Amino acid sequence: MRNILLATAALTLIAAPAMAQEPVSPITGSIGYTQLDTDGGDLGAITGRVGYDFTRNFGVEGEASIGVKDDDITFAGVDGKIEHDWDAAAYGVAKLPINENLELFGRLGYGTTRVSADLAGVTASGDGESVNYGVGANYFIDGRNGIRADWTRRDFRDNGGEADTYGLSFVRRF
Repeated sequence: MRNILLATAALTLIAAPAMAQEPVSPITGSIGYTQLDTDGGDLGAITGRVGYDFTRNFGVEGEASIGVKDDDITFAGVDGKIEHDWDAAAYGVAKLPINENLELFGRLGYGTTRVSADLAGVTASGDGESVNYGVGANYFIDGRNGIRADWTRRDFRDNGGEADTYGLSFVRRF
């Protein structure tokens, strides 16, 4: 009888922390820095994201970025500057939870990017639409707050080239 009582008490102690945890929200948000490596230059942006998980393994997310780091360029001996104005994209996201704190993800989506260039006082800008795909990881420190690291390739349409983006963000489950 004593063994049954001890076993019951032990199971209660193990289950108590699980009961005290709040359920994980399907809504996440993140804000961070994204480095854009392109053939034309290396640019930087502040990126915000909002995501919704339909299941533990599948969700969607939208992102928008505003350029904060420009790059100096030289074309035919003339100095200029290339700027990332903004971009926006929507993704389908597949997730693989490793444990309560760590999840890996892959994403596939479509986006648009606006870039401006200034060369010898002449400014031009253009939009590029792209198919985007990438991978990353979220590590939640306390179940709600965490760090996100990701890589995404943007394949621009109409022979617009490609860009690799590398991001590091603060992420929060709401």
